[in-house]
Amino acid sequence: MGDDIRLDVTGPVLVVGGYGTVGGELSRLAASAWPLLLTGRRPERGKALAGEVGAEVRRWDLSDPEPFSARVRALISTVNDPDDRVLLAAIRDGVPYVDVMRWTARLQRATAVAAVAPPTAPVLLSSSWMGGVSALVAAGLSAEIGGAAGVEIAIRYDLKDRAGADSVEFMDRLGLDYEVTEGGRRRTIMPLTGTGVVTIGGHRTKVARIDTPEQFTLPLVLGVDTALTRIGFSAHSSTSMLLALKRTGFFRWGRGDRFESVRRSMLSSPGEGGSALLRIDVRGKAGQRRTATLTDPAGQAHLTALGGLLGLRRVLGEDGAAAPRGVVFPEMTPVPRSVVSELEKAGVEVELS
Repeated sequence: MGDDIRLDVTGPVLVVGGYGTVGGELSRLAASAWPLLLTGRRPERGKALAGEVGAEVRRWDLSDPEPFSARVRALISTVNDPDDRVLLAAIRDGVPYVDVMRWTARLQRATAVAAVAPPTAPVLLSSSWMGGVSALVAAGLSAEIGGAAGVEIAIRYDLKDRAGADSVEFMDRLGLDYEVTEGGRRRTIMPLTGTGVVTIGGHRTKVARIDTPEQFTLPLVLGVDTALTRIGFSAHSSTSMLLALKRTGFFRWGRGDRFESVRRSMLSSPGEGGSALLRIDVRGKAGQRRTATLTDPAGQAHLTALGGLLGLRRVLGEDGAAAPRGVVFPEMTPVPRSVVSELEKAGVEVELS
């Protein structure tokens, strides 16, 4: 007998990982809109948050085969779902589903899973940078200029910010080549290449390429000929260190268990918090250009959670448009022009130029 997640339109929103770094932020944002059910491996750790937001908290350990059952109106996963257990439970029982924590290969696999077992309820794969926020903003800018030909995203990662275990797992992928669309052609590149300096929120930041899902989805949805994402760190020395390690081949020969703690320590942060900063540049089909710089003083976990909140509104049809059918990506929003205003309402500073 497998997990039994049934649709109940009067039930709570199930937040998998609901008291983790991102899940906790999402729970606080969502509590005023819907009743919540929070799950995780150790529910005792979520009791205080559950009391704060008026939610129920229960155990659902995705590594434990014990079946889980619940009656919910929607389900959002804020943790990695390596065996697609949460996804399959939602598809099997027709529950609207949002995922904000898949890297590109797992997003592609989820799309294949949904092709084999077509969902009857919306499945939003919203794992673009910051819970789909980067792709949503790109879609909004594209709508303003009548269609995009290219999108480039630059991220300034604040090393003072809080970072959960899932958010630093992509360190393990810095030794894996990935595919991008550039100049209308698909090609395979190495992470941490294409270095340059970009001004992000007034900070000159050295950036290099990383594998993120919007580089896969933006060409499919917006039809752009180029989709590139690069990242740099608030400490220039940290970016330089990663680039130096890349030149030694560390991210290939150091991928085993022996060096796991070293890799994870490079981004894992016990800090009190910092600001999330990213810049989205959109090039129009007639040469127009639009730039949005986003600053979230509450940090990257909050901005990711906000992306998840917008995703829940989308699959529940509560964002001003009817709920979608089947598998969708965040940039497929039917209300792209409302994205910036929704972010600003939540405290995100958006500078347009």
